[in-house]
Amino acid sequence: MTAIKHALQRDIFTPNDERLLSIVNVCKAGKKKRNCFLCATVTTERPVQVNVVKVKKSDKGDFYKRQTAWLLRDLAVVDAKDAIKESPEFDLHFDKIYKWVASSIAEKNIFISCIWKLNQRYIRKKIDFINVSAQLLEELPKVAEESVPSGENQNVAGGDEEVVDEYQELNAREEQDIEIMMEGCEYAISNAEAFADKLSRELQVLDGANIQSIMASEKQVNILMQLLDEALKEVDQIEVKLSSYEEMLQSVKEQMDQISESNHLIHLSNTNNVKLLSEIEFLVNHMDLAKGHIKALQEGDLSSSRGIEACTNAADALLQCMNVALQPGHEMLHAVTQQQQRFTDLREQFARRLASHLNNVFVQQGHDQSSTLAQHSIELTLPNHHPFHRDLLRYAKLMEWLKNTDYGKYEGLTKNYMDYLSRLYDREIKDFFEVAKIKMTGATKEGKKFGLHGSSGKLTGSTSSLNKLTVQSSGNRRSQSSSLLDMGNMSASDLDVADRSKFDKIFEQVLSQLEPLCLAEQDFISKFFKLQQHLSIPGTPVSDAEEVDGGTLSRVHSGPQSISSENHMIRQMMTKIFRCVEPELNNLIALGDKIDSFNSLYMLVKMSHHVWTAQNVDPTSFLSTTLGNVLVTVKRNFDKCISNQIKQMEDVKISKKSKVGILPFVAEFEEFAALAESIFKNAERRGDLDKAYLKLIRGVFTNVEKVANESQKTPRDVVMMENFHHIFATLSRLKISCLDTEKKEAKQKYTDHLQSYVIYSLGQPLEKLNHFFEGVEARVAQGVREEEVSYQLAFNKQELRKVIKEYPGKEVKKGLDNLYRKVDKHLCEEENLLQVVWHSMQDEFIRQYKHFEGLIARCYPGSGITMEFTIQDILDYFSSIAQSH
Repeated sequence: MTAIKHALQRDIFTPNDERLLSIVNVCKAGKKKRNCFLCATVTTERPVQVNVVKVKKSDKGDFYKRQTAWLLRDLAVVDAKDAIKESPEFDLHFDKIYKWVASSIAEKNIFISCIWKLNQRYIRKKIDFINVSAQLLEELPKVAEESVPSGENQNVAGGDEEVVDEYQELNAREEQDIEIMMEGCEYAISNAEAFADKLSRELQVLDGANIQSIMASEKQVNILMQLLDEALKEVDQIEVKLSSYEEMLQSVKEQMDQISESNHLIHLSNTNNVKLLSEIEFLVNHMDLAKGHIKALQEGDLSSSRGIEACTNAADALLQCMNVALQPGHEMLHAVTQQQQRFTDLREQFARRLASHLNNVFVQQGHDQSSTLAQHSIELTLPNHHPFHRDLLRYAKLMEWLKNTDYGKYEGLTKNYMDYLSRLYDREIKDFFEVAKIKMTGATKEGKKFGLHGSSGKLTGSTSSLNKLTVQSSGNRRSQSSSLLDMGNMSASDLDVADRSKFDKIFEQVLSQLEPLCLAEQDFISKFFKLQQHLSIPGTPVSDAEEVDGGTLSRVHSGPQSISSENHMIRQMMTKIFRCVEPELNNLIALGDKIDSFNSLYMLVKMSHHVWTAQNVDPTSFLSTTLGNVLVTVKRNFDKCISNQIKQMEDVKISKKSKVGILPFVAEFEEFAALAESIFKNAERRGDLDKAYLKLIRGVFTNVEKVANESQKTPRDVVMMENFHHIFATLSRLKISCLDTEKKEAKQKYTDHLQSYVIYSLGQPLEKLNHFFEGVEARVAQGVREEEVSYQLAFNKQELRKVIKEYPGKEVKKGLDNLYRKVDKHLCEEENLLQVVWHSMQDEFIRQYKHFEGLIARCYPGSGITMEFTIQDILDYFSSIAQSH
């Protein structure tokens, strides 16, 4: 079998890079017995592939050929038929069941064992080995231990020899020896059995020689045995000594265990002591308040700078001791509880002392400030609270400590501060505004008209005489007294520019005094009460708002979602402290509007500027909100002023006996526009003024036409021409950009009505001649040729000469002189339009003269008929008449 196995390896499997591991000689069960071989092989290349190959002898020769091959992984069942009774039959279940009968049971068992080992090593697939003796599979643990993953880089040949060691390839020396042996026996190949018998006999001979050699060395063996016995005795002695040593070491071990346990207890005790010391040091270092700090908290001087600093440091140290982060269990210590109670008592005692002292400081501030009220009121200035703020800011850190430790007392101090300061500011601000009102109106009879009463000793203001406002015309400067607005039984004509300028300065002084006062107080509140100011985010929604100059003024504060609670608290405190600011400002604004409604222009500009400044600093501050609310009132007064002016335009009544001239509201618009332009010259925004201009100019235009239509003494065209000329001159001089369209419209209306008046007044100065030529034009229009008109009976040359003789130069000049007197009666002196109208009439007369000359030349050619006067005569007539008047 070995020779066959060697031949199959060489001829069939080596060319295919396969290694033959096991072979069994089989034939198919139940059929004609044709022998073949089942071979278990593995490939020499990775990954290893395990095959079961069927090999049979060729019919044509003595060589073997490969017939069928199955993959071992396709094998499902190995059936050995009977596990108890040995049988050469076995089945292999691949794609179908193959039944085999082995030539010997030994070969069958070796083959099945090899299949099992190959599966364990390479496939590890669930192959059912049924009816297989357990002895064949008993090498499972060994194979499992020796098996390595298929990925390891190891020699395939070596691994194969571990699994199946029945076959070992001959080396070159062995092959050479076998060949020499076979050459010595010629029948080795032809008669294998005889050759095997010969080899067996030779082996027996070698075995006998070996036995004889062993027997010959019996003496040496006996000597060796004696040496072994002596060695065993020495070993016994050594074991006895080792036992005694072990007993000694056992005693030492017990002692060492006791020492180790003792050391552990000592180490544990030391560790506990260190931790205990650390905890005690922690408590002593963090919960021990110095005696100096305790004395400062109990008796420290809160009036001096050094005392305040000592109290501040002591309060901070106390707060640190009270805020120590204690470990679990510290609270159970009696000393810790006692110390905490002591700290609590110190805190409450110092908080009461601090709150009482600060309350006294607040009260003293009210008394100290009262002494300076009279002096500041006379000078129209508000008292400076900076020294008081500076003194109180020394307590800022203590206030922060109080806020963090006793919020109830902190809140009480905040309320007391607001109460004391609100009363103080009420007195200061009301006296301040009283002086401002007196300075605006005077403390005499004029001031009493507005309900003001100033004592002759304490608060006195300059008495202003209310002079008359005049409106200068662009022509001969004839002054015309006009009632601008009737507010509170006083007319604006009683005031002059100086009074308005004084009002503007006083109003600016009021705002300039209020603004730093509010900002300083708000800054102090933020620092003293430790309230962080937060600027609002642009775009914060507002409500109850009113549009001003294209912007938005809020009547109420922004929603609480966009501001912090501390910022809200600052606003609440400022609102309480300065509760009288907004009402006093509104009263002052009402007074200014009562004195002169045009004062609303000054107030609108000033308030807009101060609101713009305040909103740039902090749009949610008390000052910004308050000024914004007041600005809404100012704008409403301004709108009311505009509405009243328009109403006055509508209520104007014109005398039926005198000529109209420049209407009062036209002159008033000129005054308003000039005043407004001077006031708004450097204003940040003028949207409200531009809107007012548009409303007023529309009202002026509408009511000029209304008055012109109602006029009886003065022709409509004259009223329209003169007033729109005045409006156009005013707009051209002031250069108001938003009224450019209205300026062009005024010019157009003036031009149209001038032309209309000229044509209407000039009429037909050569009436009969005009009627004659109208008849001529009618004949031509009917189809008569121009050169044939002279043949018409009513329009022949004799009729034309008769009509022309009725208009000699003297009569024409007399008619023009009468026309000049009539125009002079119609026109007013303010606009000085007489010469303009007279020149326009001259142009229109010359145009008619040329028209008549043309008709004579075309309809009466060659007749030699001409007018009794020439164009030069006309120019002389107009010039002499104008000069004579």
